[in-house]
Amino acid sequence: MTDVFGNYVIQKFFEFGLPEHKQVLAQRLTGHVLPLANQMYGCRVIQKALESITPEMQIDIVKELDGHVLKCVKDQNGNHVVQKCIECVDPNYLQFIIEAFRGQVCTLSTHPYGCRVIQRILEHCRPDQTDVILSELHDFTDRLVMDQYGNYVIQHVLEHGRLEEKSKIVSHVSGSILQLSQHKFASNVVEKCVTYGSRAEKAVLIEEVCSSVDESGQSALYVMMKDQFANYVIQKMLDISEPNQRKILVHKIRPHVSTLRKYTYGKHIIAKLEKYLMKNGGGDLSGSPLTLPSI
Repeated sequence: MTDVFGNYVIQKFFEFGLPEHKQVLAQRLTGHVLPLANQMYGCRVIQKALESITPEMQIDIVKELDGHVLKCVKDQNGNHVVQKCIECVDPNYLQFIIEAFRGQVCTLSTHPYGCRVIQRILEHCRPDQTDVILSELHDFTDRLVMDQYGNYVIQHVLEHGRLEEKSKIVSHVSGSILQLSQHKFASNVVEKCVTYGSRAEKAVLIEEVCSSVDESGQSALYVMMKDQFANYVIQKMLDISEPNQRKILVHKIRPHVSTLRKYTYGKHIIAKLEKYLMKNGGGDLSGSPLTLPSI
């Protein structure tokens, strides 16, 4: 099981063997699950076993991880085993994982392996279990949206979470769109808010961009259009906005078209506008002609 080649033979037995073969092999795992889980080749065998054996045998394997969850989650091999446990095993037998995560959700969400495990919990565990994780997540949203790993966890909630969970994140982001959109990681979260927020929430975010200014008095929209990260938020707004909202965006962008030519990222906005104009036969969405300089 720990051999560079031999592990594949054991995996094939778990995949194609008879039930009695699988049972004998699963019994041989007993007492060795933790060291195998954290070993480069053994972790693959454990994962294949969890996919292939009966629920009763699964339970015998996962209970050996009790008391060692955080060690496995932070291990480059062990984290894959914990993820597979969450994907394959009845959540009723995974409460020890949830308990191990209490008070650790922010730390794990900002960990390169932990952030993956958090996402698997949100996908596969019972609502009462995910609520424990989400409650802690919301306490640290401001930090997580700007973290290189935590931002993926927040994006996951926005894509797959319940409406009320999405709304909590959108409300955190609202009021700070300009600052967050200019951040390498947080800008991805803002894009997801624009994409997965409710109709009313999208309108609020677009209105914030169209009406607010930065410290120097420049419009947020203008600043964002020429920013290397924030320009993608504006592009997303143009993509998802309803016709009336898009008219407002185009109207606000028009005075800046010639200036945007000078900026690498501003050209992205011009290209996006030209795409809509071509669909509209040369006029903007309000029906007025809008001539864009050549790029």
